[in-house]
Amino acid sequence: MPKEALNPETIHRPVGGYSHVVIAPAGRLAFIAGQVGVDQDGNIVGKGDMTVQSRQSLENLKAAAEAVGGTLDDIVSITVFVTNIDQFIAASEVRRQYFRPDYPASTLIQVGRLAHPDLLIEINAVVALG
Repeated sequence: MPKEALNPETIHRPVGGYSHVVIAPAGRLAFIAGQVGVDQDGNIVGKGDMTVQSRQSLENLKAAAEAVGGTLDDIVSITVFVTNIDQFIAASEVRRQYFRPDYPASTLIQVGRLAHPDLLIEINAVVALG
C-alpha cells in the first residue's frame, strides 16, 4: 500500500509541493538526517545559490532513501531549514522536480545559521518502507 496524502477541507489548501497529512503504510521507518548542499567529496556546492544547494540536498536525500531500499515517493515527512525564506521561495521549483503527488508532509523553518556559514538549506526526512 503506498502512502496516502490527505488535505482536509477544513484546513487551507497547500501552496506548493506538500500535504497536510500523510498516512504511511505499515512497515519500517527510516529517519534521514539533515542533508545539505555538500557533494560526495564533502565540498559545499553553490555557495550563495539556494537553487544549487536545494538540488544537491535533494539528491543527497534521494541517495539516502535509495540506500535503505526506498525512493523519494516513500518519504512521508520532511523538515526544511533555510537561512533565507525569500531565497527558498524563489528556488522552490526545484522541490517540485523531486516530489510528486502524494506529496510528503512538510515543515519550513528559517534559521539564523546552519552548521557552516556557506550552507543555505538543510532537509531531513522520514521514509516509510512498506
